[in-house]
Amino acid sequence: MSTQGRRRSLMKAEMNKERERKRTLEELEGQQWPQPPAGSTGLVKTVHRLRQRPVGELTAYELVRLVGQDAGLRWTLPLALEILRDTTPEQSTGGFYDDDLLSAVLTRKAVVWAAHRDLVGEMREILDLLTDLSPCIERDVEKFLQASEGIG
Repeated sequence: MSTQGRRRSLMKAEMNKERERKRTLEELEGQQWPQPPAGSTGLVKTVHRLRQRPVGELTAYELVRLVGQDAGLRWTLPLALEILRDTTPEQSTGGFYDDDLLSAVLTRKAVVWAAHRDLVGEMREILDLLTDLSPCIERDVEKFLQASEGIG
């Protein structure tokens, strides 16, 4: 592929990404969930509500809930990695870093990482830049490394 062709492909991919971020998980998945059943937990109600928000407007806190429930991972996992990647430099200087989001991402099962091979290398790059992790997060890192062994 020519340089010009690669540029066009990258521009098209970026435009698609921007379009997707304006859509909700319900729209992207083509699946509208019914209202949560009576007596549902707060987490269930929250996940149902968050599926109706444009994915580009989701906060790190909200992504923790969705990723932790394996909801819309095709869209939520790359967004979570983007936030982690963008805030990694701040972590090394004592700035804010979302350990909850990091933990939610790291603790996905091997089948998730096998389905998202392209993200495994990116997650490993993020981990290489992190310092001073808590023992709890260190355990999550080990789980990720085991779950993603041989992938990516």
